[in-house]
Amino acid sequence: MAQHSAHPGGASRVRRRALLGAVVLALLVALAGLAAYLTRDGRSPSDGPAPPLSSPTASSSPAAPAGPRARSHALPAPPKTQDPITYGKAAAAALWSYDTRAYSQPELRKALRNWLTEESKYADPASVDKVVPSPVLWKGMAANGQFATARVNEGHFPHAFTQALQADPGAITEAYVYAVTVSGKQSISWKGSPSGGAESRSTTLAVQCRPDRPCALVGVMPSVAP
Repeated sequence: MAQHSAHPGGASRVRRRALLGAVVLALLVALAGLAAYLTRDGRSPSDGPAPPLSSPTASSSPAAPAGPRARSHALPAPPKTQDPITYGKAAAAALWSYDTRAYSQPELRKALRNWLTEESKYADPASVDKVVPSPVLWKGMAANGQFATARVNEGHFPHAFTQALQADPGAITEAYVYAVTVSGKQSISWKGSPSGGAESRSTTLAVQCRPDRPCALVGVMPSVAP
């Protein structure tokens, strides 16, 4: 798992954000942007076919754990799957869930970083860290015993991403990075308010699913791709 050092870390963070940005452009404009991302830095293609894009929506894949307190008390652990949508839905549920009563902010941050791909040239830990409440905010939330659970409604490959892969299926075989957009609800509760409130959430994640290993998270996109 990628870690940032004190000095080169800033440059690495910028580089990784640039990589994710290239994927976003590919989602919004054309296959050329995606191909540029997958082949930059002179990387040689990986062997093996890409996982099939047979699930434009996640209606046939199992829903992520949901319901009141379903995920509270437990730090999120990544599933062992080679399905980008299944993994994306689980990752979104993990990113939308927390329990200040059960663990610390650094513990949650570390657990979420464990979802990231071990290929440091693709991993963007900064985008994951941004989802975790800051230490100061966490302290106030913990004083109120605040926790959040997530209900995932659906996940799908964004339309532009699907079109790009249909136009050139081999383009993804460099990094095997898929875009997955997930929507659902986040429910927040705290002391004296067990029902709390809920709000709709949507996010687009970059998920790496190589043929010879389980999927892993690349990062959280800065915007949602439909």
